[in-house]
Formats: sequence, structure tokens, C-alpha cells
Amino acid sequence: MRLGLRLHLLLLLGGLMVLAFVPLYFAMSTYVHITLQRQQVAHAEALGRSLAAHVGEARQRRSPEQLLELLEAQLATGDVEAVAVYDPQQRPLARLGDLDMVRALGELQPGTEEIETVRVSGPFGPALAVLVPSERGAVAAVLRIDPEHTRATPLVRLLGLYMGVFALATLLGAYFALTRLIVRPVDALSQAAQRVLRGARELEVPTNTPRELGELGASLRTMTRHLRHEEEALRHQIEEVQRATDQLRSAQDTVVRSERLASVGRLAAGLAHEIGNPISALLGLQDLLLEGELTPEEQRDFVQRMKRETSRVHNILRDLLQFARPGVERPELAAPGDVGAAVDDTLALVAPQKAFHDVEIRRDIPPDLPTTRLGHEQLVQVLLNLLMNAADACGPGGRIALRATVLREGADEQIELSVTDTGAGVSPEMQRRLFEPFATTKEVGKGTGLGLAVSRGLVESVGGALNLDASYTAGARFVMRLPSAGAPAADRDPPP
Repeated sequence: MRLGLRLHLLLLLGGLMVLAFVPLYFAMSTYVHITLQRQQVAHAEALGRSLAAHVGEARQRRSPEQLLELLEAQLATGDVEAVAVYDPQQRPLARLGDLDMVRALGELQPGTEEIETVRVSGPFGPALAVLVPSERGAVAAVLRIDPEHTRATPLVRLLGLYMGVFALATLLGAYFALTRLIVRPVDALSQAAQRVLRGARELEVPTNTPRELGELGASLRTMTRHLRHEEEALRHQIEEVQRATDQLRSAQDTVVRSERLASVGRLAAGLAHEIGNPISALLGLQDLLLEGELTPEEQRDFVQRMKRETSRVHNILRDLLQFARPGVERPELAAPGDVGAAVDDTLALVAPQKAFHDVEIRRDIPPDLPTTRLGHEQLVQVLLNLLMNAADACGPGGRIALRATVLREGADEQIELSVTDTGAGVSPEMQRRLFEPFATTKEVGKGTGLGLAVSRGLVESVGGALNLDASYTAGARFVMRLPSAGAPAADRDPPP
């Protein structure tokens, strides 16, 4: 639990008072004891002089018996416990009193020029042995004194009581002063800040506060107003950003719809263009057949032409369906594919074709490549499209390179397969719509423009990617990345 400001200040003030009053208390106590001790010695010396003067006068007027009676009378008063009288040669003439106190008088040395005092302890408490020198002979007496603490204790207690009352009054005064001048104004500022936090528009600053807290409250009020203005400005900016975002989202939706409509339009135009020619040929041939003036050989020739045109329309529709549903696979294609075997089968298919007679094909396929999730026939279909496009692009005397590598990123493993040709490359305008359906640079009847679109759909259906390497400028390079399906093809059982 954290202590408050008021308690901190009171503890600090109390500590300072302890540091100030405790040494003062002990100093005053010591001073009182020393002063009382000096007063007792001075009183004893004065009493000893008075006794010595009285005894000196009595020695001149009284006999030794009368002098003893006088000394006994002094002992009877209770202030004197022992008395000794010496002659001028410092020989004891008489010694009266308690035997222990009389022996204590032996510690004094008669004949000194000054008063000699020695503290002794008698049966009735502390005492003081005083020797007063004189020409007629010294006089020594043991005088009873009060204990120092008996006389000093009340005064020291009174001093301690005064200090305690003064410290308590100071702490109480400091408590009320701190409460009124600091704690209450600070609490008022805290409550005003809480009200602002709950939604108040202004910070209500208390007026009956010290100057420093008033200035602090004014600064907090100014800061609150500034923060409110900043909050309003920020809210307006957020609203403007929200409106701009809504407008951008609306514009984006419009662009997306426009792009979709444009894509549908291009698809419809391409489909009408690709199917329109075969259908026109079919209609013409059908009209000739219906006239009935053809020879059997001509009729057979017309029927074969009609079959070719119908097969062309069928192939276009099949490729279009494959593009629209790339993830739909036939059961026989569900097994993982072997990249090396697919490359070999594709090269065997294209080798007899006329377009590949004068084209050099380089094969760089490692023998221990892992299998891929794309099936064998799908791999052959993609590779066949890429190789046919490469052969058309580079022409006779060109070169095509097939290269495969394994890419590993942590626990992920991919197979990268690239097809590179030495043709003229792909123009920037064509690159933007290269993988759209019916996008082709070939003449009518030599290509439908669905090959790359269908190939990309097949590759992406298994989590892969097929792209054109735009950084390659010595021709065209298509890069295909396929996720690995597990162990290398050499470790798997061959298909039946």
C-alpha cells in the first residue's frame, strides 16, 4: 500500500523533530545534573565554612568539653554526619560521628591552603567530605547531600513532557495545515480530472488554494481545453478518412465490377471469335450438303471437314471448362507426379512435331527430385503448353532449356521448374494479360489463348504458382513452383 503525501510529510517532520529534540533532551539532562552537582558542592562548601567559623569562635570561648557538646549538637541537626577538629599542627583534637564517615575524613589532608572536597557514600546515601583550613586549625565535616537524580528527575521529566507536547502540537498543526493547503486542493483537482475523464467538457479548478496549486490547476485546465480541441480535430479527421475510405471502397467495387464485366466481355468476345469461325464453316458445309448436288467423294470430304470443325469447338469448350474448374481432378490424376518422368513423356510427345525439328532442347533435371502434388498427366499438360509456346516463340534454330531445382524454407519444400526460350520475349502490354483466357498473339486457328490460363489454374489448384520472369530479357522464362509431396520419385513404387 502506497502512503499519501500528507503521511509522507508528517513522517518526515516527525523524523526531523526526533533528530532535533532527542539530542537536546540529553544535553539538557546532562546540563541539569552538572548544574545541580555544582550547586551541591557550593552549598556544602558554604556550610563547611560556616561550621568552621562557628567552631573557631567556640574554641576561643569554650572549654574542650563545651566544644564537644557543640559538635554533638551539630551532628544532631541531621545535615552533618561526622566532624573532625585539628590543632594548628594539624593534629586531630576531636572526631565525632558515624565511624565510616569518621574514617572517610582520613582521606582529607589537613593543612592545605584551599577547601578540599571529596565525595563519599554513607549509610544514609551520598555525602560530601569538606576540609576548611584555618590558622587555629582545620575543621573537617561530612555533609549529607541529596542524590542528583532525586532533584534532577522532576525537571528532566518536565522538559521531556514539554518537548513531547510541543512535538505533538506541531504534528497536529502540520496535519491540519497539509490537509487544508495541499491534500484537499489536490483531491479536488483529482476529482475534477475524473469528471473530465467521464465526459465533462471543462476542468473545474478550486479557487481557495495556494498560489502554486492554483497555477497548476490553471495549467491543467488549459491543457484539458487543448486536448479537447485536439480530440475534436482528430475526430473530424477520422470522419474525413472514413468518408474517403468509403468512397475509395465504393470506387474499388466499381472498378472490380468494371473489370469483371470487361473480363466477361473479353471472354465472350474470344469465345465468339474462336467458335464463330468453325460454326460458320459448319453452316456453309451443311448448306452445300442439303443442296444434294455433291458426289459421294465430295460429301465424304465435307463430312470430314465438319467433324474437324466440331472437334475444334469441342476442344475449345473442354479447355474453357478446365480453366473454370481447375481443382476438379480425375481419379487417375490424384497420385503425386514425378517431374522427371513428366518431362521425359512431354519431350517424347513433342519430338515428332514439325515445330521442334530445328529447336535444341536442353534438359537439366536432377534424378532425385521429390514428387509433387500435381498429377502426372496434369504436369504433362502444363509442360506441353509451355514447350509449344516456347517453340513458336523462338522458331527454327532456337533453344529451349528445362531446369528443375529444390527450394527449402524451413520445413517447407518446393520444386522450381523453369522453361526458358531464346525468342523475342513478351511485350509489356501482353505481360499484363498473359494469363487471361483467349489472350494470344498467334493467328486465328493456331491457338485459342487458353493454354497458359488453364496451366496456371492447374498449378494453383495444388498450392503452386506459375509466373513469367519479367527480369529475364534474353527471351522468355516461365517459372513454375510446385509443393513437394514427400519422398523422391526413386524411393516410390512405380505405377502399375
